[in-house]
Amino acid sequence: MLNLERLRTLDALARHGSVSGAADGLHVTTSAVSQQMAKLEREVGQQLLAKNGRGVRLTDAGRLLAEHAARILSQVALAQSDLEAQRGEVVGELRLGAFPTAARGLFPAALSRLRSRHPGLRVTTAELEPAPALRAVLRGDVDVAVVLDWYNKRLPVPGGLSRAALLDDPADVALPAGHPLAERDEVDLEEFADDDWITWGDAEFCHEWLLDTLRSKGVEPRIAHRAEEHATQLALVAAGLGVCVAPRLGRGPLPDGVRTVPVRQAVRRHVYAVWRADADRRPSIRAAADALRATGEDLG
Repeated sequence: MLNLERLRTLDALARHGSVSGAADGLHVTTSAVSQQMAKLEREVGQQLLAKNGRGVRLTDAGRLLAEHAARILSQVALAQSDLEAQRGEVVGELRLGAFPTAARGLFPAALSRLRSRHPGLRVTTAELEPAPALRAVLRGDVDVAVVLDWYNKRLPVPGGLSRAALLDDPADVALPAGHPLAERDEVDLEEFADDDWITWGDAEFCHEWLLDTLRSKGVEPRIAHRAEEHATQLALVAAGLGVCVAPRLGRGPLPDGVRTVPVRQAVRRHVYAVWRADADRRPSIRAAADALRATGEDLG
């Protein structure tokens, strides 16, 4: 009989494309992955992996078994979901992911809610940008992810996922206190055509949103600095090195020398939670969505 944990290892290899990626996804060592695959090859009596340069690739038999493994693991997840639903108890382990400002702005209060109401639930969290978070949910590495759309740019969400709206997060422009527009009641983004911009990492969804939005207004932004953390962006603003878009969720106190001004045509992020539809009946996922939604309502 095929061993379920070894099939899970094969599935992770197929999804991540490498031994190291599978090990990271499964939270084990690379040697543990190699050992599990060696045992699985002995079980099936066929070679499942072949060397490919410095890495490995799945053989034809490996790809065939990986396809079956994905279906088997999906059925196991569905069975677990149905059993949890029948039992009606919020217990076990739940893995949450969120982009950094949501992790900072939502997780502390939401997880406190979960712990007080469901002490039998063990929750782990990780910071993940929206696109990687969606992939992690689809792979089964994360149970629930908090992701975002911008008001004028949707995040492509694959099929097979359920979602729950959490809150709308307004964003302002953060600028140095000595900036000519710092004392305005509101501004337009195109008024910063001659300013240096501080933005997110080059391939991040929010960075792409900023470029698309400014270009739609006829502005080719001068990107001077990139930083993943909002706190770093605001520190650069405080040093007089440019301006940035500053969402309010998880923003915290502003550094000395920084002012924020609302945008005349409101700039908002739509924040929501996603999970696999085949896990929709799990009480733990419903409890997490409720706690996140209640926290979002408190912030709104």
